[in-house]
Amino acid sequence: MMVIKLTPIGNSTGLLSPEKVLERLGVKMGDSIYLAETPGGYQIVPCDAEFHRQIKIAKTGMRRYRNALRELAK
Repeated sequence: MMVIKLTPIGNSTGLLSPEKVLERLGVKMGDSIYLAETPGGYQIVPCDAEFHRQIKIAKTGMRRYRNALRELAK
């Protein structure tokens, strides 16, 4: 377990993370990360641009075929 310090950055709050945490996540300064809520708390995971693109496409398809998907789920 590690302690991550919160610090003010303009009108926002930033998380100061040790370098070894960033290395383990495979991210560097300027990269985006996801903060995912889980039943046990929160999980920080690297942002995968390809995964994000695929989710966006899936959401578009689910919206477009909402009625058909609802019928198939019955």
